[in-house]
Amino acid sequence: MDFSKEDLLPGISFKTSRSGGKGGQNVNKVSSKAELNYNLEESSIFNDLQKKRIKEKLSNRQTASGMIQVVSDEERSQYLNKERCLDKLFHLIHKALHVAKPRKATKPSKASVEKRLQEKQQKALKKLNRRRGAADF
Repeated sequence: MDFSKEDLLPGISFKTSRSGGKGGQNVNKVSSKAELNYNLEESSIFNDLQKKRIKEKLSNRQTASGMIQVVSDEERSQYLNKERCLDKLFHLIHKALHVAKPRKATKPSKASVEKRLQEKQQKALKKLNRRRGAADF
């Protein structure tokens, strides 16, 4: 599924608040923390199966009303925090929609099994020789 950040914009709403952290007095005056809410249900770019998959994968980021929530307060600028929220949402959805390829079960090669057994035999002989040497006293 190919989609861009611009495709997500219609379902997004931002809320800003004061942020903690670096910034000195600026922290107390400016609302630089950005909180993004994305309404997945009203989105027209994803089909029902994709919406279900996104909901399952991002269940820990969902609010009671079904909105996906992303927060950023790393930057000192409100604009940069909003951009970062948008980037996070894009990557989270992209990752949620990715279907991992199933792993093929393989057996160890005959040579590797033989090598392992040889090494095991060598270790056993070494330990056996240690025991025999101690009993000679």
